[in-house]
Amino acid sequence: MRRITRTLVTAVMVTAVVAGTAGWASGAAQEPVTGPPPGTAEWRAAGLPDPERTDPAGIARFFAGLGPGERRRLVREHPTVVGNLEGAPLELRYAANSRTTGGRHPGARVLAHDPRGRGQVVLVYGDLATAERVAVLVPGSDVDAGRTGSLTRKAVALREATGGRTAVVAWAGYTTPVGVGLDAASGELAEAGAERLVRFAEGLRAAGVRPEPSVFCHSYGSVVCGLAAHRLKAKDLVVFGSPGMRAENAAALGTSARVWAAKDPTDWIDRVPYLSVGGYGHGADPAAPEFGARPVEAGDAVGHDGYFAPGTSSLRAFAAIAGGDVR
Repeated sequence: MRRITRTLVTAVMVTAVVAGTAGWASGAAQEPVTGPPPGTAEWRAAGLPDPERTDPAGIARFFAGLGPGERRRLVREHPTVVGNLEGAPLELRYAANSRTTGGRHPGARVLAHDPRGRGQVVLVYGDLATAERVAVLVPGSDVDAGRTGSLTRKAVALREATGGRTAVVAWAGYTTPVGVGLDAASGELAEAGAERLVRFAEGLRAAGVRPEPSVFCHSYGSVVCGLAAHRLKAKDLVVFGSPGMRAENAAALGTSARVWAAKDPTDWIDRVPYLSVGGYGHGADPAAPEFGARPVEAGDAVGHDGYFAPGTSSLRAFAAIAGGDVR
């Protein structure tokens, strides 16, 4: 019976998504990248703090006890660990990732780069160390270390729309679904992503980033944010083009953050059934009035990926939220 339910629900969801995306779908299953960063075995063998057993605050304390020369040595000898180690000083992570990426991301500093699987990357626009406001962008499907174009355009657009006052993080820090299919309909990748997002936010605080971030979650990324919400220290959770957050309403997220939602009238996501059966589907529509999120005007955005287009009311609203201009 469970197999039949799964098959029926999946067929309904995929059919709806295909109809909304002009027939595009993919059934490619993805394995989430989890665990400590590459190079951890050598790091542990050197007697250094275990990245799995040491929380970001503990990592920050470890680095605080090192002198400049020892810090530089760790960057030189263990760049793949230091560059992905939540709680390590920001400047050390930037330096480590500069060694491993060769500076392949113009206009941004690389805060994390994990080459495993399809690759994960975290890019920073602005100065996290001094910013009064911080925004984190969590993407949906088809984003990885080699495909960040749409995500980075959003990050640049948001930073520019705030007049450069807000540091913006493009967080491609989890394994996203490819296309629309079983992975996009299930919560497995989102569950792994939620763990990584929570630890990332903890790492920012441990590294001295003081503002609680406004977190902007697109499409499947809103599922990640929904699952992380009760542990994620954030000022705002802003979802757009969302298939659901795996919660019946905003109160059920268990967060003190302000919850916002946007969905434009041409977004194909509206054709996806807002249901949850047998582990598939992501539940209620966050943009529906009964969900209880604060509405974000998006009537002039176009399509599923148009919320950050220049001149749109949604971009203006997002900038006001990220810049702290709305109460």
